[in-house]
Amino acid sequence: MPQTLAFPVGSMSCAACAARIEKVLNRQDGVHASVNFATGRVQVTLDTPAATPQGVVDAIRKAGFSVGEDSIDLSITGMSCAACAARIEKVLNRLPLTQASVNLATGRAHVVFVPGVTDTATLIARIEKAGYGAKPVGDTPQADPRAERAREWRAACRAFGLTLILSLPFWVQMVLMLSGSMHMMPGWLQWVLATPVQFYCARHMYQRAWKAVRGGGADMDVLVVLGTSIAYGFSAVVVALGLRQPVYFEASVAIITLISLGRLMENRARNQTGAGLESLLRLQPQIAHVQAGDSVVDRPVADVRVGDVFSVRPGESIPVDGRVTQGTSEVSEAMLTGESLPVVKQPGSMVYGGTTNTTGTLCATATGVGHDTALAHIVRMVEQAQGSKAPVQRLVDRIAGIFVPAVLAIALVTFVAGWLVTGSAGWSLVSAVSVLVIACPCSLGLATPTAIMVGTGLGARAGILFRNADALEQARKLTTLIVDKTGTLTQGRPGVSDVIPAPGVTEHALLAMALALEQNSEHPLARAIVAHAVANGTRAQAVTDFAAIPGRGVTARVDGVAACLGAPRFLADSHITPDTTVTGRLEREGKTTIGVAAGGRLMGYIALSDQLRPDAVTTVRALKAAGIRVIMLTGDNQHTAEVVARQVGVDDYRAGVLPADKAEVVQKYRAENAVVGMVGDGINDAPALAAADVGFAIGAGAAIALDTADIILMRSELVSVLDAISLSRATIAKIRQNLFFAFIYNILGLPLAAFGLLNPIVAGGAMAMSSVSVVSNSLLLNRWKPTPRPGT
Repeated sequence: MPQTLAFPVGSMSCAACAARIEKVLNRQDGVHASVNFATGRVQVTLDTPAATPQGVVDAIRKAGFSVGEDSIDLSITGMSCAACAARIEKVLNRLPLTQASVNLATGRAHVVFVPGVTDTATLIARIEKAGYGAKPVGDTPQADPRAERAREWRAACRAFGLTLILSLPFWVQMVLMLSGSMHMMPGWLQWVLATPVQFYCARHMYQRAWKAVRGGGADMDVLVVLGTSIAYGFSAVVVALGLRQPVYFEASVAIITLISLGRLMENRARNQTGAGLESLLRLQPQIAHVQAGDSVVDRPVADVRVGDVFSVRPGESIPVDGRVTQGTSEVSEAMLTGESLPVVKQPGSMVYGGTTNTTGTLCATATGVGHDTALAHIVRMVEQAQGSKAPVQRLVDRIAGIFVPAVLAIALVTFVAGWLVTGSAGWSLVSAVSVLVIACPCSLGLATPTAIMVGTGLGARAGILFRNADALEQARKLTTLIVDKTGTLTQGRPGVSDVIPAPGVTEHALLAMALALEQNSEHPLARAIVAHAVANGTRAQAVTDFAAIPGRGVTARVDGVAACLGAPRFLADSHITPDTTVTGRLEREGKTTIGVAAGGRLMGYIALSDQLRPDAVTTVRALKAAGIRVIMLTGDNQHTAEVVARQVGVDDYRAGVLPADKAEVVQKYRAENAVVGMVGDGINDAPALAAADVGFAIGAGAAIALDTADIILMRSELVSVLDAISLSRATIAKIRQNLFFAFIYNILGLPLAAFGLLNPIVAGGAMAMSSVSVVSNSLLLNRWKPTPRPGT
């Protein structure tokens, strides 16, 4: 049956492009294509089995065009272990041109698909057919997560309390047996007491197991239900027929109770792993004071719109992003920049949702609301990082996909072989039940995502945003770190370091002349000179006949006197004899030298330098101590680069590097089999950030650098690079520990159970605690602390 698809195509610039795509597609067997340049879409009919959607997309991309993709995050319900996540991934990835990643710890699926080939309704239908529930994240208003978790916790406690009460007689019986008493409850009484535990208290396990089986898969609930049902069913037959065989009602009841307790503890621990993201969400207030005519009304933050004018009183959090229109106050932006000192805000300044107003009252016009605020952007990045998968998780996913079928096979072999060898059906049955119960794919599934959730949450609180789990894992492997000089090792703001008047000229006269010549310039060096002159009480003089020579200097008449300002070479070209002793010394010190002359004679020199970041030297020293080679790139001259490199202590440096060449330098070091990181803050750093294995963007930098980088450092501090690497190493160490615990538990537990060396009750308790131990170990990552800052 023919299949018709319609989806967007990008990179078309004219009708000829559309005609070219049609020609390429219609050459393929069984493909009939029509491309609409106006709408930017292609409609394709596939007539034969050989014609596939993937083949069509590959042909379009090979022709040099792109296919539009969309993505969605789905909230998944009903997952109980890693096998569930693997099952959903498998179901979704069978759809054409669809790539899904399911995270057990967050209960979410991130799906990338081509609109027109697949849609949200199809994705949800496939998940529901597999036996699980799904809905788009954010499809309904979000309740307070703490209140929602508290409600779920109370419901879970009530359910476990009922299970414990019903199973209490069995626990008393087991304690008496351990103390030497041979008193046993009659079989019929055990049957009566075990039935509600088996079929009421464990009903959720049966429901999830049935959905998994109906969807063509198997998970941990299938193992537990199968094991306890066999023990319960065998015992019920013995009692009903009056056979002289032992009964195992206490085993099935104890297993259900222990597993219920384990899941209760696991859910409690898993809730704590999301504390980092929750702390970000709590930063934004729920109410905004919005001006409505001549009055101020309180509105929910969700109802604030761009253009609304809102006010913020002292001590309140700013509700949305905005531009100040009235008032002056100090605002603490520690949640964005990590800076402890508040920032002065006045008319024209930007304020950001979630930051705290401290002193005065501010009025501002909303410029970013809802998903467009800086806080929302941070939350989205953290959510994406927590929902992504580290490369190490791929092995776990493959194992989880075959884990449950393998356990079922081991249990069957255990029962058959045990019966043949021992001749005891009862012993073989108990061993098979132990195998089914002790197997735990859940601990495998939680080992990686819980550690990533804690690690990315800690990073967000420390001002370190990981774009995805791959960046979190790669940072620990760095062997070479390339650092841009300006704005990264240095403040990026030149300041006047020396004012050297010529003989017979006062410093005030030199600054007055420089101020007059530079007062109307927007060049960073000019602004630094003007700021220094004004700070010293200098007043500007009248200027006429002003002329700027790009890259060299300026000329003008100041109070009728011909004057010029610029590099020493520019003054020499103007027949002003330079003082080579002064200029040579300043150049050797790595400073930018500006000469000032008036009336045909030299008035003196003003030297400027870009100050090092306060933490640059200590951070470079710590990076080198951690075994990371540090290399500096700069577009400055050799002398300036040499001075800064010597001051900071980098291993190597490259001077005179053009912005376009920075990416080539990164590729050069990568070609030497080094794992290369790049730290930058400007637009010209974006290509190098993208080329590096791990790109670090200083948070105060340009937006394009933030969009390109793998790790964003919200604090304008170089030491945050060290913190990011430290957190990466700590998180990956926890993942390895978790995987070791999960694998060794199953590797040791399954053989012991298969050889009858584990009682089913002990096996159930061990299985219940395996997931708890993995999640609890991830929570120990909260002990990680960022590098102490001065004054903390």
